[in-house]
Amino acid sequence: MQNQKPDHNLRKSFIGVLIFVSSAFLFGIGIWLILGPAKALEFFGGYLIEFSLSLDNIFVFLTIFIANDISLKAQHKALNYGIAGAIVLRFLFIFFGLQLISRFEWLLYVFGVILIISGSLMFKEKKEKPGANRIMGVIQKRLRIAPDYKGEKLFIRQDNILYATPLLAVIILIEFSDIIFAIDSVPAIFSITTDLLIVYSSNIFAILGLRQLYFVIQHLHERFAYVKYGVGLLLIFTGIKLGGGLFHLHIDNLISILIILAIIVSSIVVSIIVSGKKKRNIFKTL
Repeated sequence: MQNQKPDHNLRKSFIGVLIFVSSAFLFGIGIWLILGPAKALEFFGGYLIEFSLSLDNIFVFLTIFIANDISLKAQHKALNYGIAGAIVLRFLFIFFGLQLISRFEWLLYVFGVILIISGSLMFKEKKEKPGANRIMGVIQKRLRIAPDYKGEKLFIRQDNILYATPLLAVIILIEFSDIIFAIDSVPAIFSITTDLLIVYSSNIFAILGLRQLYFVIQHLHERFAYVKYGVGLLLIFTGIKLGGGLFHLHIDNLISILIILAIIVSSIVVSIIVSGKKKRNIFKTL
């Protein structure tokens, strides 16, 4: 019975992802009926971008949890806090980002260049994440962290001294990570729309499904090894689309959605094929 538990959890998480994706689809249909097809296409395009970019977030979260030896139950708690914080942080990023763009339209072209650079860097192999290590180092200097604590509490008292737990440090690190991710993901959706309702709602639907998607990727992350290159291509594409206005280049949102789908589906298919071949080669050597 115990051997069946991971498969059961995987099915449960996968069903959760389907529920959130279906909810986003129904919300998009509602926008279609109320605001028209153009706004609905903006929502679907924005949601696809945010959902796709969240895949890279998940791989980083997985690395953080493994590096800090966070238990599965504590990971649930960390993700809940992370998602709640992301909902607030994304609104602030989007609101002030749109305010800046309305005053300085040329910033869209700057964002386009940033996205192209970010996408290109994803094709460069990285053995470690020094940025995350530096942030964790700063957190550990500022907080009194309990040594060798394993559990789900954020604070504990030992010898009448209040300590923060490693879980709290990881939650703070996740929030910082989301700020870094927002630098890419928020400008990326500006390539589709600058409508506050569409931008924020597509972000929220992608974020709400992040928890269940994390546990699917946690079980199958070896099968998605090449998805990061798809995310890189997606960033480059949105950067070109965002900066295209400088050269009077316009890519229709329907075409953009098809291109985004093609990039993500292709990267997933390639990942599955390559990981399958590697697994077969391992069995041959045994």
